[in-house]
Amino acid sequence: MLESTINEAYEKKNEEPSVLQKKEYIEAIEEAIALLDSGNIRVAEPGPEGWRVNAWVKKAILLYFSIRNMSVFKAGDIEYWDKIPLKKDYSLAKVRVVPPAVARYGSFIEPGAILMPSYVNIGAYIGSGTMVDTWATVGSCAQVGKNVHISGGVGIGGVLEPPQAQPVIIEDNVFLGSRCVVVEGVHIESGAVLGSGVILTASTKIIDVTQKEPVILKGRVPRNSVVIPGSIPKEFPAGTYHVPCALIIGQRKESTDLKTSLNDVLREFGVDV
Repeated sequence: MLESTINEAYEKKNEEPSVLQKKEYIEAIEEAIALLDSGNIRVAEPGPEGWRVNAWVKKAILLYFSIRNMSVFKAGDIEYWDKIPLKKDYSLAKVRVVPPAVARYGSFIEPGAILMPSYVNIGAYIGSGTMVDTWATVGSCAQVGKNVHISGGVGIGGVLEPPQAQPVIIEDNVFLGSRCVVVEGVHIESGAVLGSGVILTASTKIIDVTQKEPVILKGRVPRNSVVIPGSIPKEFPAGTYHVPCALIIGQRKESTDLKTSLNDVLREFGVDV
């Protein structure tokens, strides 16, 4: 019922903007965002056949912006002027939040996660045991699993439109080195290690160089892959220039404890983090 009401409001809003003033639609939108904030619904979720995007939840977020008015929000002496309030009650949620970390209402952070001074946008999901380090950003609707380390300055992109577009997905036990950038719905599978400075967009070539012949992927880093930044030559009218790519240089071992395994990977492959 909630899903169909959100879809109905989304379809009608362009033909009749005043439709969003109707009580039934306002209540449905508010309910959807409250469920999103509490983790009872998600923008995307894993299933037997892979990840599924819940487009109607994204529509609810877009509608929420439409029905909200600009307001003043305060966090101590810090003042904000925005439409979306901040998350609260971190002690009850058992989430450690170090000032001046900010998470918007409508994001969900599981108990046991840690936010260093960082930013988490609406629609994002962060699993337990995950560390969002200093000046890292988790964009709107990004899905981050359990026990992920998001190092300082990492940029995880957000996506709201089109509603059916896949958000960035970071699965469990992933390590993102400092200043990595992951955007445009890229999917990082569980256990992967990205070295410092890796930049991944939907069109970035991810090249597995561990065999005799390279294997080129786009938009997905396979499970337990160890990835570093690279470059490849590309022809332009003005000549040949090197453009960024990512290189899969090995596989993280699953035979040992995850922390030990990670340390082994960093030493063995000389990955900068």
